[in-house]
Amino acid sequence: MRKFRTLDEFEEEYFRKHPEEIDDYLTEIFQEYAQDNDAGALLASLRVIARLRGISEIASQAGMTRRGLQKALSSNGNPRLENVNSIMKAMGYCLTPQKIMQSGAE
Repeated sequence: MRKFRTLDEFEEEYFRKHPEEIDDYLTEIFQEYAQDNDAGALLASLRVIARLRGISEIASQAGMTRRGLQKALSSNGNPRLENVNSIMKAMGYCLTPQKIMQSGAE
């Protein structure tokens, strides 16, 4: 039986070849989350980046166990804000607010 690759596997391969695009990707996934509140999609994308950087290394820097990080970034994960912040810091990023431009606003 033929094994098909997942979207996560395609994304991981792409970012291994194009690491310079990770910053824009993270900006985009958080913008999409701000619009659609799809936590599962956001966590899946963060999981891809965490795998690229090394799950054990990210977990250690975030003050979490490897299993705890995997659970937090799982499709059923519901990490606390402080965990997301720690994970982002471990990946070299921070959570910062961005003003939402309202349509028709000046």
